[in-house]
Amino acid sequence: MKLAPVPITLSNCAKTFRGTRVLEPLDLQIGAGETLVLLGPSGCGKTTTLRLIAGLEAPDAGGRVRFGDDDVTALPIERRAVGMVFQHYALFPNLTVRGNIGYGLKIRRVPAHETRRRVDELLAMMRLTGHADQPVDRLSGGQRQRVALARAIAPQPRVLLLDEPLTALDARLRDALRGEMNALLRELGITTVYVTHDQAEAMELGDRIVVMSHGRIEQIGAPREIYYRPANRTVAQFIGTLNRLAGTWRDGMLTTRGGAVPAPPPHTAARAVRNGCAETHQATYETAHETMHKAAPEAVHEQTHELFFRPEAAWLADPSNAQLRGTVEHAAFLGERTRLTIRDAAPDALIVDVAGRVELARGTAVGISIAQDALIALS
Repeated sequence: MKLAPVPITLSNCAKTFRGTRVLEPLDLQIGAGETLVLLGPSGCGKTTTLRLIAGLEAPDAGGRVRFGDDDVTALPIERRAVGMVFQHYALFPNLTVRGNIGYGLKIRRVPAHETRRRVDELLAMMRLTGHADQPVDRLSGGQRQRVALARAIAPQPRVLLLDEPLTALDARLRDALRGEMNALLRELGITTVYVTHDQAEAMELGDRIVVMSHGRIEQIGAPREIYYRPANRTVAQFIGTLNRLAGTWRDGMLTTRGGAVPAPPPHTAARAVRNGCAETHQATYETAHETMHKAAPEAVHEQTHELFFRPEAAWLADPSNAQLRGTVEHAAFLGERTRLTIRDAAPDALIVDVAGRVELARGTAVGISIAQDALIALS
């Protein structure tokens, strides 16, 4: 069942509850057939944004929501042709699997033969044909999740909205179902907005990710862009683990507590990513740089500068010729990898991931090297 995708446009959409602004004015464009993930901690505004798209909330005055060329700002949810899957699925316990999937078609008075055809098609797609006549309370968590998804898409909505649909499942099942969900969304080709606070879900499911914080959009980009080129500290620290190197820059090197790493001049390294495009904030930095240089040339180099890197971007090296030297404080065996906590290499402890077979005792002296192109400069 291929659903016709539609683009979504939010223009100047803000939301205020009882005098408190919970969502700052935002502009957001979602491509037809795209899976867009709204990612962020609790209270960041992601569910409010989803509810504005659904028609469960109205934006503050001046905000507009469009599905394609249609302005749906004033339309309630039942007239927007959206399908929704909630965290707890909200299935009808008194109905069978078939009854739940066909419920939306029944209330729309779709002819019985057409309802059966669509439901049979969805049962096959979700691998639920053998459970068609069972009550939903006899299903596993993963099966109930597929029933909820089938019920949402049965009426052929223009937009599919999912509000943390895997959160209620245990970790192992959640990991397994991410792959299934990803395959289903690609097969459907429907415009999808997916809300989660889980970084792994966002990375696997999203064509693009919108990282939100305090009611604002911090960055929009593809998963790899968000991870490797975060726009700022908020994004970088929310997505994965981040190590900080702090020190002074001189002659192409950032010198820190345990050694030095090759680094470009601070003004060329300072980059931010906004709305999926890299912007170099060079003018501001260079103006300050020139002012400082005229006043005290040595102050430019004595300033504290920072670079960041991910745990997997570093590797162990011979301490005698490594970029940084430190001491193992803790080693956590995680199966496929061992996560080392290393002190004295930088002002803060560093986290480095190595192969799972590596065994190092606390107090072992180690060297660390980092790929230069893996260093991240944050505004």
